[in-house]
Amino acid sequence: MKEYQTITEVSGPLVYVETDEPIGYDEIVEIETPSGEVKRGQVLETAEEFVAIQVFEGTEGIGRDASVRFLGETLKLPVTEDLLGRVLDGSGNPIDGGPDIVPDERRSIVGAAINPTAREYPEEFIQTGISAIDGMNTLVRGQKLPIFSASGLPHSDLALQIARQATVPEDVAEEGEETEFAVVFAGMGITQEEANEFMDDFERTGALERSVVFLNLADDPAVERTVTPRMALTTAEYLAFEKDYHVLTILTDMTNYCEALREIGAAREEVPGRRGYPGYMYTDLAQLYERAGRLEGEDGSVTQIPILTMPGDDDTHPIPDLTGYITEGQIMLGRELNSQGVEPPIDVLPSLSRLMDDGIGEGITRADHSGVSDQLFASYAEGKDLRDLVNIVGREALDERDNKVLDFAEAFEQEFVDQGFHTDRTIEETLDQAWDVLSILPKTELSRIDEEHIEEYYGEESSDAEGGDTEEAEA
Repeated sequence: MKEYQTITEVSGPLVYVETDEPIGYDEIVEIETPSGEVKRGQVLETAEEFVAIQVFEGTEGIGRDASVRFLGETLKLPVTEDLLGRVLDGSGNPIDGGPDIVPDERRSIVGAAINPTAREYPEEFIQTGISAIDGMNTLVRGQKLPIFSASGLPHSDLALQIARQATVPEDVAEEGEETEFAVVFAGMGITQEEANEFMDDFERTGALERSVVFLNLADDPAVERTVTPRMALTTAEYLAFEKDYHVLTILTDMTNYCEALREIGAAREEVPGRRGYPGYMYTDLAQLYERAGRLEGEDGSVTQIPILTMPGDDDTHPIPDLTGYITEGQIMLGRELNSQGVEPPIDVLPSLSRLMDDGIGEGITRADHSGVSDQLFASYAEGKDLRDLVNIVGREALDERDNKVLDFAEAFEQEFVDQGFHTDRTIEETLDQAWDVLSILPKTELSRIDEEHIEEYYGEESSDAEGGDTEEAEA
């Protein structure tokens, strides 16, 4: 262990120290103030004669008379299956009043890159209980599917609903007990009110028993935000690849994480990239997102749902833009749907799950799933276009067929998408609900669904009504 008392400068979250020998990058540091307080940090930059240290607990109280100890190892997290049911701060310290963690091992939070040849293709369905996701933007094991939100939209409620309801339906044991499924939840830069809401919901619903929660609050040091998602993903990898859990990792809010990167970059006087964010932000985000996946020969999996708020509702902003490049789709929340009271306000048209086709169908969800999803997209898109036309010419100018499409679009939003934040639908219930709204349309409009599925699932009441309309027209 090397110890120095050669601090030359304190700048924001950074401490600069003169050294007389090489110090390892990412090495963990302890800084002891004259009052005896010990703070942890990490080497951010190293040269022959100095190092730059980012301090996790903030630099308040650190002066030139403080002692700096280099521990000779990178930041490690104690991991064990007993982490399930525990609540930790952004640095991995328990804050739930429970006993100290007795680890099975200590793992570097940086993790190891997954060899592409060892990856197994994601193609197994995860049920979130949310129709707009399960039915039209299906999540599969090992996928990274972000949620793009905006200021004032209820992304926290959606995150809680997914954490509470997510399961792997085909892996339910015969006696009714679910197989190993866990949730790792990381809150970054959230308010104390949001943290209380998260914890109340986890405890009230019993979801905490199968969850590991990391909370970095808004008044915690920004530097801590850079290690919180890495702590969460290290825990997820341990549970998945050592204990064979299917782990769903929810990271909220990635915008706060990126703001912390920008703050540190400014303190280091780096040349900024787009909109002041570091030029290496793409690489940094990729290091997090690419830790999702499945490994050949391993039963467990790590699935990610990062949540980010788009500044100014701008989906071309660097954070959602880079996230979209790295991940396999996105779930978009819509401000217009939210103003109408739709819960959750998922705007399905700009949403996308690139791996959906491989995770649905006969033997996985249901044989009609793909056709139903395609038809919902096509008919809802046409209904949205007709709404624009109605604003110009009025609904009376439309023919009967177009009015049916408008009725479908209204029912789709109010009955299919709007299910509330506390309704958990199985995939069968989601598809049945889809058929209920599709049956508003004449059979002739269902051009994207196989005829055999139309005959099996098309609503009887709507079919009778259609027949009556036809008879009346003939008369």
